[in-house]
Amino acid sequence: IAVGAGASGALNMALEGDIDAKMSRTANRPIPRGRITRSEAMAFGMTLAFFSVLTLGTLVNWIAGALLAFTIFFYIVIYTMWLKRWTAQNIVIGGAAGSLPPVVAWAAATGSLSVEPLLLFLIIFFWTPPHFWALALFRSDDYARAGVPMLPVVAGPDATRLQILLYTIVLVAVAAAPWPLGYFDAIYGITSLILGAGMLALAINVYRRRERAESLRATRKLFAFSILYLFALFATLALEVAFRAIAPTIW
Repeated sequence: IAVGAGASGALNMALEGDIDAKMSRTANRPIPRGRITRSEAMAFGMTLAFFSVLTLGTLVNWIAGALLAFTIFFYIVIYTMWLKRWTAQNIVIGGAAGSLPPVVAWAAATGSLSVEPLLLFLIIFFWTPPHFWALALFRSDDYARAGVPMLPVVAGPDATRLQILLYTIVLVAVAAAPWPLGYFDAIYGITSLILGAGMLALAINVYRRRERAESLRATRKLFAFSILYLFALFATLALEVAFRAIAPTIW
């Protein structure tokens, strides 16, 4: 799965070399700097993609292999080649690709699908817009220069701040829902509420701060915290599952 993700990254950079060269955030990547060519990156990415799917399908199961192949296809063809360059909803729809790895992992571990990986999918799906739109707010000049129709470029910063707040509200609710529904336990539920409160407070701060200097600080804080949020949420879930596994042997 990790190799498949690496393949997606390599293919993405091969296809977006022209965009990366125009953006200060990405101008030092290997292709814009001339360290490798786009054709070399494409060949490397295709090789990784082929063998990652083949290995997962052959050695684990073909449900997981097919899901990994679909994830790579969606990220490269649907998102990179189409959505990113043509619509301000690029990271909303395209976020499905970034939300699929837990589903692939679940299929690899169990050979089937169920509600739990779909809940993880939804958490990442609704986390993606606040995370990337926060980045896009303080990098809007970069995206405008590269001709990428991110929401702040197309609809303006105020509309983007509102969308960040709305998606964050949904994210907090979706992330907490597995606890009362009985899928995850109290440790996860309480952690999700604490992290969600922090995420929501920062999203409200982004919505309220309209003056440029204050807005930049607010969006940078939200962007940084959103990374911590997702890491801590999933780490807590992993620890909870591990505790469930070892608890019977302790007690």
